[in-house]
Parts: sequence; structure tokens; C-alpha cells
Amino acid sequence: MDKDQKGAAVKFPPPLIFGICIAIGYLLNLALPLSLTLLEGRAYLAVLPLGGALVLILGAVVALKRAKTSIEPWKPTSNIVNSGVFAVSRNPIYVAFICFTIAMGLFLNNIWIILFSGVAAVAVFYIAIEREERYLAAKFQGEYSDYCAKVRRWL
Repeated sequence: MDKDQKGAAVKFPPPLIFGICIAIGYLLNLALPLSLTLLEGRAYLAVLPLGGALVLILGAVVALKRAKTSIEPWKPTSNIVNSGVFAVSRNPIYVAFICFTIAMGLFLNNIWIILFSGVAAVAVFYIAIEREERYLAAKFQGEYSDYCAKVRRWL
């Protein structure tokens, strides 16, 4: 794969999956409200997953820029990034999207959105992560399998 031009060939943008799940949760809540009425200060609590999402995204962007590799899963990867947030999770950007979705559910007082964060995570696994892992295993072989042995997929 030295002349890698296509990357992992992810066809559907993963952030859009989370956006769709947030929209579905929002619309479901209009028809069948599920709220966190017992949880006082839930909007303040939303700061925790939102802060986590920001730290993960910024950490991932910095690590990818330092490694001079692409952030987009449909573009070629130049090397395995195993430093910074990538030393803790193989998919810190997707974990950040999950955190952001949970934060939105807390902020909007919408349990549906929180529940759909799990649906989005499963969808992203099948739509993007599986392709990415196959691509990286084929391109980087032993180096990628060593990385997988040391670092968890999510957290």
C-alpha cells in the first residue's frame, strides 16, 4: 500500500452520524418527552462531557498535526499516531463525539439524545472504525497490531 491514495474509504462522515442521532433524539423528545427532571443542575453537569470532548478533539488535532497525517478517515494515513490522546484511545475523536452528544442531551434535558449516543457509537463502529482498522492493519501490519495490543479502541 505504498501508493495509498484512498485511505480507509470511509464513505459517510462520522460526525454526521452523531448529528443525525442528536436530531432523532430531539424529535423523539417532542413526541415522547423523556427528561432528567430529578437531576438538578444537569446543564452544569453537561460541562463535564463537553470539556472532555474539547480536550480529546484538541489533543487529537495536535497529535495528528505533529505526526503530519490526515484527520479525515477517507484520506490516506501516513503513520500510526500513538502519542498524546492516541496513547489512551485509538479513537479519541469518536469518544469526543460521544461526549459531545451526551453533553447535548444533558444541556437540552433530553434522555433520548443520551440514549442515541450509544446508537451513534455502534453505527460509527460499523460505518467507519471497522474500515479504518482493516486499512491500518493492511498498511502498517505489525506496527498497528502492536499498537492495538497496547491501546484500547474506546477508553
